[in-house]
Amino acid sequence: MDYKESGVDIKAGYEVVDRVKKLAASTKVKGVLGGIGHFGAFFEIAKNDYKEPVLVSGTDGVGTKLKIAFMADRHDTIGIDAVAMSVNDVVCCGAKPLFFLDYLALNKVVPDVVEQILSGIAEGCRQGGCALIGGETAEMSDLYGKNEYDIAGFCVGIVEKSKIVDGSSVSKGDRLIALPSSGLHSNGFSLARKVVFEMAGYNVESRIEGFDRSIGEELLVPTKIYVKTALEVLNSFDVSAVAHITGGGLPENVGRLLKDGLCARIDASSWTVPKIFKLIEEKGEIKRGEMYNVFNMGVGMVFSVREKDEKAVLEKLRFLGEKPFVIGSIEQGEKKVIIK
Repeated sequence: MDYKESGVDIKAGYEVVDRVKKLAASTKVKGVLGGIGHFGAFFEIAKNDYKEPVLVSGTDGVGTKLKIAFMADRHDTIGIDAVAMSVNDVVCCGAKPLFFLDYLALNKVVPDVVEQILSGIAEGCRQGGCALIGGETAEMSDLYGKNEYDIAGFCVGIVEKSKIVDGSSVSKGDRLIALPSSGLHSNGFSLARKVVFEMAGYNVESRIEGFDRSIGEELLVPTKIYVKTALEVLNSFDVSAVAHITGGGLPENVGRLLKDGLCARIDASSWTVPKIFKLIEEKGEIKRGEMYNVFNMGVGMVFSVREKDEKAVLEKLRFLGEKPFVIGSIEQGEKKVIIK
């Protein structure tokens, strides 16, 4: 009896490490010391870059979106989601992501599949301007079904203490400027899968009128990474708060920006809800309020900015290649998000 017969292939694990080293090298940024392979990862903070540096951390997974990847046997984008969910959260605090670590647990280590997953992680890190500095790959055939895996990630960012964005300066009259999402991102997939595959009877290869790709490809579109755009805005304007629209949708995540005595009033007609959400809503006979509570509905990130800066922020975002839109404002009232 040996370890491989019990379900763990050590040699395959070693091969994965060798492949990861090349991917990690492509994400290297200032501050990274050494490479993949030691017992810990090293990152140096330049002494003169910050007066009062504060580290900001975030961690998340991809959820049951992984089930779509298994069904479609496509694994090259799911890593982008893993990075996006953490780096987009960290930047909401005003922090620049420094490095990212992944945790990948699988039924069986298949180097080609693992390389696909990790290539997505590396791409996400490049988009987020941070380094893939370490991680863990675990083969656990007793815990995961055939060809299944789970992935989670952890990001550390840095911000000057005086520039922390925590929503404490949100005020009446602030304008809410949104950036569009690329799709469902990584939230609401338990409901989306039930509607699309059980209730509607589609499979991942189904072609639906009005869509340019299969429903599987549509659902696997990776989460948009807003880091570089957000940092440009944060460094140029007085931004009172930033919200990453994830689980809980606009009501939950914009609600985090509010203080007692303030409400957020959102105009639902200020943007066009993407057709993937309309499909889910229609096929699942889901109430619009529930849709807003589960999905991002086409809004990926929201900035709360001073009214006087609204026009300039919009111009800046357009210059950066974004398609921003004003979705509402901060008003006096009961602490809640009103969508009408």
